[in-house]
Amino acid sequence: MQGVKILAILVVVYIGVIVAFESTIGYFQPSSQSTLVVTTTDAEGAAHARVIARLLSDGKLYVAANHWPRAWYHQALENPEIIVALPAEAPRAYRAVPVTGAEHERVATDNPTGFGFRLLTGFPPRYFVRLDPSE
Repeated sequence: MQGVKILAILVVVYIGVIVAFESTIGYFQPSSQSTLVVTTTDAEGAAHARVIARLLSDGKLYVAANHWPRAWYHQALENPEIIVALPAEAPRAYRAVPVTGAEHERVATDNPTGFGFRLLTGFPPRYFVRLDPSE
């Protein structure tokens, strides 16, 4: 019985670490030269901006839903006409295209995440979106 209690405490602490890490990232939205800002629109028409890591594969621009909170991802699938602001560039219109199959595998291989990051985020499934310029 003592072992079960210890395991339960460890699971609760681990979940707390994940919630704290995800909340901190979501609140501060750290940006750098390797990030971009995606502005999506929800079902009511409200715009939401989110800082996301910029990924490249085969000369194309991608972003990944690497965290459990992923409202931007679902909004991009529902309304794929989005605005993307790259560092030092004016925001531009893009179309968000979900990535599957061999393309998904290639992008994942080209842009791996480390074990430490996966551990801190609670091993969420990883989904990719290709950003095709609308212009």
